[in-house]
Amino acid sequence: MVTMVGNEGGIEQLVEDLLSLEHDAIAAYDSCIERLNDKSLSAKIAEFREDHLQHVEILNDMARELGIEAPSEGDMKGMLTTGKIALADLMGDSAIIKAMKTNEDDTVTAYERASRHDDAIPQSKAFFTKAHQDELRHREWMETTAESI
Repeated sequence: MVTMVGNEGGIEQLVEDLLSLEHDAIAAYDSCIERLNDKSLSAKIAEFREDHLQHVEILNDMARELGIEAPSEGDMKGMLTTGKIALADLMGDSAIIKAMKTNEDDTVTAYERASRHDDAIPQSKAFFTKAHQDELRHREWMETTAESI
């Protein structure tokens, strides 16, 4: 699924949408961790999940500073992200990691756009850029790993 996150007109909506996207990502990570047969893969996925939890912390701080209510869960897209993982479980670890990679495509795109958002102050842009780098790292590992197992 292609995300539209990062195209918002205002920073407030951007932060809200990024939080929803992060909550969806964390739900997908939880699903992935419990379904993987190879525990070393689960451990690596758990490391990446921690990055997403840190992103949520920072985005929650941003929401407070902006005076907006931070979403505490994802949106309807969460069913799609976790559903892909459940279906992939039928085909094994490689398919699960490939499904996770498609979810990472959305977070990579969202943070890339966010880092260029007109309303983002330099501190916000720095966080968005770091989060984008995290997501690129996750996606690269998933691409490489899915092909090697």
